[in-house]
Amino acid sequence: MKKIKLKDISQSAPEKLSKEETIIEATIHLNGNRKMDAQLVTLDIPFFIKNILKEKSWKSKDRNSITIYKTNGLSIVLVALKKGAELTKHTADGIVALQVLKGKIIFKTEDKSVELGKRQMIALHSGIPHSVVAKKKTIFLLTVNTEFNAK
Repeated sequence: MKKIKLKDISQSAPEKLSKEETIIEATIHLNGNRKMDAQLVTLDIPFFIKNILKEKSWKSKDRNSITIYKTNGLSIVLVALKKGAELTKHTADGIVALQVLKGKIIFKTEDKSVELGKRQMIALHSGIPHSVVAKKKTIFLLTVNTEFNAK
């Protein structure tokens, strides 16, 4: 089983990423005039949703994502999955919070399977194997906090 680290993915060439890694690729394609980190960053979620659904990646693949905030130990990624898209079993390098903004997913761990819809959220400790399947077109926010792992 693969352990995915955000910092490793963000330094990889997109064509060398596996299907699972592309979901949390630390893309900076809209980073021209936006700050990834500052004392206060305003995140216009509808703007980011509109943009990732217009990109070539969305049209040609079953998913797209953009890192909308990144600082020491914390990343927030906006993810879009087409119906049927699957993130096969993997682990995260930090505590995970996943909030569904639109659509429906099945989030599975070895012990539990949970269906999440709009405005529902889960939290998961670091290192727990999990997978995600989109039951319909879904958009969610993925927050990964690796700060506590270092302590």
